[in-house]
Formats: sequence, C-alpha cells, structure tokens
Amino acid sequence: MTSIGTLAAISGRPETARAAIDARGTLRRLTARLDARIALGVLLLIALTAVIGPLFTTDPDVPAYGATLRSPDGSHLLGTDATGRDLLARTLAGARISLGSALLVTAITAVAGVLIGVLSGCLGGLVDAVVSRLIDVLLGLPGLIVTLAIVGLLGPGFGNLIVAMSATGWAPLARLARMISRQAMHRGDVQAARMAGLPLPRVALTHVLPTAATGVAVVATLGLGEVIVAFAGLSFLGLGVQPPAAEWGTMLAQARGTLSYAPWQILGPATGLVLTVLTATILSEALRDVTSEKVSQ
Repeated sequence: MTSIGTLAAISGRPETARAAIDARGTLRRLTARLDARIALGVLLLIALTAVIGPLFTTDPDVPAYGATLRSPDGSHLLGTDATGRDLLARTLAGARISLGSALLVTAITAVAGVLIGVLSGCLGGLVDAVVSRLIDVLLGLPGLIVTLAIVGLLGPGFGNLIVAMSATGWAPLARLARMISRQAMHRGDVQAARMAGLPLPRVALTHVLPTAATGVAVVATLGLGEVIVAFAGLSFLGLGVQPPAAEWGTMLAQARGTLSYAPWQILGPATGLVLTVLTATILSEALRDVTSEKVSQ
C-alpha cells in the first residue's frame, strides 16, 4: 500500500509523536487555516452526498438496455453506461464504497496499530523485541507487493482487499504508538499510578492508551488520500469490488472499452476520485504543517 512509506517516515520521528499527542491544540491550529477549512468542508460535503445521494437516485446496479450509452441529458445528468445504468446513481453509490473502504482500512490499521504498539511499549522485554522486529520486517517489504500477494492468496473481492490493505498498513502506526507509549511510561502520572500499586494493564488502559490513540488518530489521517487511491487502483485491476457493484476504480475499468465514443462514462468517478484525493491531500499537508509548527515552538 502506498501510504506505508509516508506513514513510516512520519511515525518514525519522535518529534512527530510529541506533536501528535496534543490533539486539541493541533485541531485548533488546523481549523485556523483557510485551506484546511475549505478542504475539510469539501470532504464533509462529499461524505454527506455519498450518504444521502443514493436515496434520491435510481438503483445503480439495475441495467436498462433500452438506454445504453446515452450522453448526459436532463434524465441522466452524467449519462448512462454500456448496460443503461445511470452514471450519477453509480457515482454516488461508488462514493459510499470508496470513502467507506478508506475509512474502514484507516480505522482497522489505527486500532491494530494502537493496541499492538501500546502492548509493546508498556510490556517491554521480549514482547517489545518481537513486535519491533516484526514492524521492521513489514516496513522493509514493498507494501503494494505484499497487498497483491495477500489478495492473490485470498482471491479478489471487497472483504479480501480490506484484509490485505489492513495487514500491510498497521505497522507504521504501531511503531508510533509504541514510541508514544514508551514516552508515556516515564510521565509523572504513570509513575505515580505504578507506585500506588495499580496493575500494569489498568495503567496502560487508563493512562497510556488514550494518549497513544490520540497521536495515532492524528497521524493516520495523513494517509487517507493514499488509501483511497490504493483501493481504487486495485479495484481498477479487478482485485477489489466486483461487478455489478459500483466503485470508482471499477467504474473506470468498465469505461475503458467504450472510452473513445462514450467519454462521459469517466466523468463521475474520475471527478469524485480526483476531488476527494485532492482535498484529503490538502488537509494532510495542513496537518503536517501544524504538527511541524508545534515541534519547532
């Protein structure tokens, strides 16, 4: 997965861990930036459209062979595809899958990264050594190749692609969570809790885990745009969502055969993909800037 290199570089820096912990201050500085507010507003609008849009359109998967390859008009604002399905309806339905899959992969990798990283950072010793070596091995492998290998083993499909992308995406976040946890174990409140006789699992759950989760949540958002691109790209290759389900990458793949005489088929999915990734990238760059500013202060 393409986001591994980016997140690995970010999560490997101790100063990023310290800046990411201050989530409230980071959010305040982020929303003070005009570009971040615009990007966040556009992303929320896209998400809202993806949620409620399909409620007002026709069934995106039902063919209408009497209306195949119609150009955009009043009845079909984005035209129809080779089987007569409304492309606006399919674009909105595809937005649900594309955005939902990216959020699902991000959530799975973040949760796995936090749990594994906190476990490693708090226990130390042999557990920490084994987890650290495993993280190093995963970060040393090409993420996309590993994802393709897992999908090849499990077979194409939405669920299998989610599993494959999640299996290659948790390692950099686990390294960040481990780093934050090791720092947190030396804080005064954690030392006081340990001296008061609180068991290590309770200390980790109440004092360390919230701090690590906050930091990982901040950094995980940096890879959201790349996750969307990766999922769409692998679906374009036929490894993700299978027809007739609508997904932006799958829709682009289906439009290749008729692109020379029905170019409007790529308008919806291409626009949605470019706009979503662009705004996610702008938001990520703004987040990177505000965390860097925090470190330099």
